[in-house]
Amino acid sequence: MVDINWTPQRGSSIPLHLQIYQYMKNKILNGDWSIGTKLPSQRALAKQFHVNRSTIVASLDELSADGLIEARVGRGTVVVNNTWSLLISPPPPDWNSYVQSGIHAPNMSLVQEINRAEADPAIIRLSTGELSQELLPNKMMEKVLRLKISETLSLGYSEPKGSLSLRKTVSEHLKTKGIVALPESILIVSGAIQALQLISVGLLKTGSVIFHETPSYLNSVHVFQSAGMRLLGIPLDGEGMMTHSIERLKRQHNGALLYTIPSYHNPTGMVMSEDRRKQLLEICKKEALPIIEDDVYGDLWFDSPPPKPLKSRDTQRTVLYIGSVSKSLSPGLRIGWIVGPEPVINRLADIKMQTDYGSSSLSQYAVEQWIKSGMYEEFLNEIRAQLRYRRDFTIQFLEKHFGDFATWNIPNGGFYIWLRLETAVSMRVLFERCLRENILINPGSIYDQTDQHHLRLSYSYASLADLEYGLMRLSELIRNLN
Repeated sequence: MVDINWTPQRGSSIPLHLQIYQYMKNKILNGDWSIGTKLPSQRALAKQFHVNRSTIVASLDELSADGLIEARVGRGTVVVNNTWSLLISPPPPDWNSYVQSGIHAPNMSLVQEINRAEADPAIIRLSTGELSQELLPNKMMEKVLRLKISETLSLGYSEPKGSLSLRKTVSEHLKTKGIVALPESILIVSGAIQALQLISVGLLKTGSVIFHETPSYLNSVHVFQSAGMRLLGIPLDGEGMMTHSIERLKRQHNGALLYTIPSYHNPTGMVMSEDRRKQLLEICKKEALPIIEDDVYGDLWFDSPPPKPLKSRDTQRTVLYIGSVSKSLSPGLRIGWIVGPEPVINRLADIKMQTDYGSSSLSQYAVEQWIKSGMYEEFLNEIRAQLRYRRDFTIQFLEKHFGDFATWNIPNGGFYIWLRLETAVSMRVLFERCLRENILINPGSIYDQTDQHHLRLSYSYASLADLEYGLMRLSELIRNLN
């Protein structure tokens, strides 16, 4: 699918359809849209260019007359090579064949649509898992960046495991969670996604089986699948991942790792109970099954902290612990960490150096200053209150407008409400109708392909006004589909 980040000028003396025709023609002739590229539908193009569908039809007619595009049965409209000037020149590389041959699996089409829609500032994002711009600590960041530059800041490459000063700071920070980790056992990474990528290519064989909760964030990103791994879901109940089948599944499928988000799970928002954490850790120790504990939401509790991380009681070095400030402080800093046995951390650090030669030194310095100065904890107190208010606002709205056809959880932290529709609705149709009204939702099928009943709602991103309007229109669209 092509990306379009341009709109025609309405005040121009050149008709709109000719402006669009010339833009698309240049994209094709310059090779940006290679032969075989499929164009969006007429309706989608009209929305992207902010014009009527008839204007798009006129533009496409011009391109077709030039021999640059062709409508093909079952394939839609594609770029072709029928113009005289193109026919007499050497053919360009068939980039589409390269794209299809890449070893990294593409996101599912629905996720790609969501990623494109999130770039549109006019979209009301009811599911986005990050802090709103109005909640980000811009003023406090200015203060941090004005702090006197110390000897801990280097604008060169950092060492393989990341800034030693930051790792010492993270080591102290982790003690507040009951985790004892020396700086040598900590690797600084560019967010939790990179942590998972490093684990997938650094510790596992192709074909390895990864256990995870169902539904799971892992199903929405193809980190492990692209490395040739297989995912196997384990159901959840009210206390978290159901542990009774792990031993059998481990032996039956030769499971290599278990991935879990025990605190404020994505997408359900639930918290694994203290007893379930003990059970999970004991079973995994017995089965020598390593655990990846993703704790990126762990600081975002509202009334009381969640149970201590699995890593805090990990006496046999079973757990690889992932933390980050992307959810709690700023996604743009792109700083997180992995805690694990030194040989593992050394291996992952070596791969990271081959990949990007280290995370941003400025971002590492900023995160170090946030935590050391106490401003991070100060900001957490503020953001917890803001998120709690937004959660209550959203729950009250759901009770008023969704109570007769949906059920939901009430999270004690994090970003997410797992909304279950108790009425038969096509999630794909609902997604498309919402998008036509500039409302973006995340259907449950992103996190479990068999799920046709849930939506992941987030109260962290949209403004309160957008939340109210977006949820109102969502409830009306659901009712209209019944």
